[in-house]
Amino acid sequence: MEKQLIISVSREFGSGGYAVAEELAGRFKIGFYDHNILDLIAQKKSGNADTLKKFDEVPKSRLFSRTVRGFSNSPEDVISEMQFDFMREKAEAGESFVIVGRCSEAVLKGHPGLVTVFILGDYDKKVERVCEKYHLSQSEAQSLIKTKDKKRKSYHNYHCDLHWGDSRGYDISINSSKLGVSGTADVIEAYIRERFGIVYSGDISAE
Repeated sequence: MEKQLIISVSREFGSGGYAVAEELAGRFKIGFYDHNILDLIAQKKSGNADTLKKFDEVPKSRLFSRTVRGFSNSPEDVISEMQFDFMREKAEAGESFVIVGRCSEAVLKGHPGLVTVFILGDYDKKVERVCEKYHLSQSEAQSLIKTKDKKRKSYHNYHCDLHWGDSRGYDISINSSKLGVSGTADVIEAYIRERFGIVYSGDISAE
């Protein structure tokens, strides 16, 4: 019997969580969703993906938005709901995929094929990684990490009950600095295979 697998990966900026998520998608040969969700939504609605991405994983501005009869006029809220609906539709259709961020561990909570992961890292290693990846000075990298994580935390905590990074909200919380990207993916893969009895990647359904 084919199994459905959905891997939700939340991450601290600079932890390498995105790279781990990509590697897991490759190992299990399943779909990978991140910013490309908005490209797909834009194609479906004949919209502009770049415009949508300006509001990606951003909490709404309370100063310039309001909610009337349960409906928000905030573009941040509208785009978030578009992405949440996209995830739900893919899950209900039986597709297997890896999804990065976007409150996916809460949006898809209760789905039998869901595995939720939070990837953190040692601060010095995160700074080093960001410096190297974005060609920044140490102080610039530190500032970017602070800004990005503050944004992610604010967005997540606005939409979810449990706070961003709270281990109670995830099946696995792991420090990628200890094992690196591939080693971290090894641990997560082993957990998934043991939990679902997956012997090889051909057991997973991508559709």
